[in-house]
Amino acid sequence: MNPPVSRAARTSLAFRITALCLVVAGVAVVVAGLVSARLVLTASREVTREALADQADVVAEQLGEVGRPGRLRVAEVLRGQGIAVVLIGPDGGLVGDPQAVRAVRVTGSKSGIAGTRLVEVRPGVALVQGVESGNGPGRRLFRNIAFALGVGLLVAAVAGLLLGKLVARPLRQTAAVARTMSGGRRDLRAPEHGPAEVAEVGGAVNALADALARSEARQREFLLSVSHELRTPLTAVTGFAESLADGVVSGPEVPVVGRTIQQEAHRLDRLVTDLLDLARLGADDFRVDLAPVDLAELVKAAAEVWRTRCAAKGVEFRLELPPHPTVRTTDARRLRQVLDGLLENALRLTPAGRPVVLSLHDVLQVRDGGPGLSEEDYQVAFRKGALHAKYERSRPVGTGVGLALVHGLVTRLGGTIEAGPAPEGGAAFTVRLPDA
Repeated sequence: MNPPVSRAARTSLAFRITALCLVVAGVAVVVAGLVSARLVLTASREVTREALADQADVVAEQLGEVGRPGRLRVAEVLRGQGIAVVLIGPDGGLVGDPQAVRAVRVTGSKSGIAGTRLVEVRPGVALVQGVESGNGPGRRLFRNIAFALGVGLLVAAVAGLLLGKLVARPLRQTAAVARTMSGGRRDLRAPEHGPAEVAEVGGAVNALADALARSEARQREFLLSVSHELRTPLTAVTGFAESLADGVVSGPEVPVVGRTIQQEAHRLDRLVTDLLDLARLGADDFRVDLAPVDLAELVKAAAEVWRTRCAAKGVEFRLELPPHPTVRTTDARRLRQVLDGLLENALRLTPAGRPVVLSLHDVLQVRDGGPGLSEEDYQVAFRKGALHAKYERSRPVGTGVGLALVHGLVTRLGGTIEAGPAPEGGAAFTVRLPDA
């Protein structure tokens, strides 16, 4: 594993943008300069060649009309212009500057280019001129390119620095908001302006802040509801225990008080168990033992227990099973925990004389004849404490985490669960498991 890079060793975004602009500008100027130099030199060579050809035509005519002194004067004038004159004798002999003579021989006594020299041959004479001179246009051209490179790099550095600061400013503000959020504040918002990607980062941080605020609000509400739920059985247990300790309750009243304390202790144990199971669902070590399971046999075993419990409350229990085995790859223990949670919720809300239905066909379903829920309630039925907080004063409620625990278990088993109205008049909870 590579060691973490310290904050001091990191380079800023503004520095990187400035460096990138410098590199891009430098490459662009160099490439443009080289291309321009090539084009300028080529154009310069063509212009020089055309001018030399015109001079060669004129010189050839003049040399035929003047004697030797006139030829020497013409050669002297052309030499002052950087042009060498090579005289060509009738036998092909060449007379003139040795380097110019060599250039004419290279071209085969024809017009052309010999290295860095232009050669224009006419009857009796040849003109030779260098196309590149260290003190000529070539050096000036490269000096101009170097100057343009320097100016381009300077402009790129300034532009990159300004651009880097412009882009980095909203990112720095977003980072400051995120650091403040880590301290517990949720009222700050990151700027959502600048380039699209930077604005997207700010929007994501703001969405995270909103989600954290909603989550913390739900947690506070849930803790308040759980605290209230715990306080009721604790008050009952404490009160009856004090009555027993002080001798206020005695004789035939003792068993009644004992049963009340037992029931309230059972409520506390169930609430604590649900909370622990819900917390374990988010842990990586939560164990799920997947194996082929005959759902019909599992449902029959659950039905035996819940038929008795429903009968004790005067609630009608119905069981719907398919005519053939239904095998799924799942965890039998966890699925039974799901069924028990759904059936307990249904029995608690179903009045005497109304039905509770446990059904297995293509899906597992628990339906009841209770008061049911509104359409909005079905959407939040599996959120911790949502229904508990709404209905704790108007109907029997559980721990507030039962349906959330059921939803987490079904999700861990790879299935889905949804809530909706039941034909019996109450609520229906449908569990879909993956195929075998």
